Amino acid sequence: MISSEKLAYIRDLFPVTKRQLYLDAAHQTPLSLPVRDALISFLTEGYEMAGPKPVWVRRVEDTRATVARFFNASPLEIAFTKNTSEGLNIAANAVPLVAGDNVVLIEGDHPNNAYAWLNLKRKGVKVRFAPLKDNHIATAETFEPHIDEGTKVVTLSHVTFHAGQVHDLASIGELCKRRGIYLVVDAMQSVGVIPLDVKALNISVLAAGTHKGLLVPQGLGVLYVAQGLDELRPAYLAMSSMLNPPADYIAQPDDLAVREDALRFEFGNVNLPDLHALDAAIKLIESVGVAKIHQHVTELGDLLLSKLDALGVAVVGPREHGQRSHIYVLDLPVAQWADYFARNDVRVSPERGGIRISLAMFNNADDIERLVAVIRTGQEENLKLVAIQPD
Repeated sequence: MISSEKLAYIRDLFPVTKRQLYLDAAHQTPLSLPVRDALISFLTEGYEMAGPKPVWVRRVEDTRATVARFFNASPLEIAFTKNTSEGLNIAANAVPLVAGDNVVLIEGDHPNNAYAWLNLKRKGVKVRFAPLKDNHIATAETFEPHIDEGTKVVTLSHVTFHAGQVHDLASIGELCKRRGIYLVVDAMQSVGVIPLDVKALNISVLAAGTHKGLLVPQGLGVLYVAQGLDELRPAYLAMSSMLNPPADYIAQPDDLAVREDALRFEFGNVNLPDLHALDAAIKLIESVGVAKIHQHVTELGDLLLSKLDALGVAVVGPREHGQRSHIYVLDLPVAQWADYFARNDVRVSPERGGIRISLAMFNNADDIERLVAVIRTGQEENLKLVAIQPD
């Protein structure tokens, strides 16, 4: 677990912890001092040195190698994108699908993953949705009844944004490997919070933005494409995609060979400021360890669940260890409680089933106690309102 001294140090790096009760990491994480300083340093270099692009590009490659370590991947399996949605759309258009092929998703998963594949219906690709009952976790058994000889892709979020389930990628990945199916994973809600080994999980393509568990402002995404999937072709081409980019910057119509690594999906200039920030963020995360972060938010979740039980407040998602991580949706009416939390300077998100509480490395037990006190007061105020209502 994270020691009390280390946790105090981390909290000092996130000034928001001194200003409000921040429980909204599944929406976005606030800036830390190292990330802010990295952005300022980048801007300072830009106006003092007119933009030392070769230096910046070398740093990009250092960050690419660091991201690869996060996933147990090779740097050549990592490309940088704008966000999760762009990565998922790259995957949907790269897989060699033809009319009659089908893709299987989870019913009710994030709509941006669904739309990336539904867009292929115009080409005759069929999209199937596997139902998931009562916010259970998805396993191989969830998908197997919907898979046949025409199934080419299984795709899902690792952690759902709306109830916090941590799906069983291990069994799903084994099923896909056995059946020769691509596994495409949206890791937006898990990267930086849950350890991810793309090789052990048999993931073909993984997409994630960096503004949640990776602590960086919006506008940067990471894309993992497993080595050897040469049949996955980019829908767009730029010089950066080409195997033999022309040194004279004159396109060669007879040479359209693309790179054999993930960088074939990277188009032109990348988000240099955010990549500097990502380097700083990953160093901070690595100073703690993703496994310890996962343990920390899970233990805070244990405390939260016990306190909610005492208050009589139910949660929408799973309660078992291994099936949850840092996202908890409280079964509270959004219309009433969202405004109440905002008035009490508690940062949360309204969600399908109620109010979403999402924890991060900088949260502590005192945050849980403060949240519980706010909820208890809200319950008491609600009871008073009910008591004075006329018959």
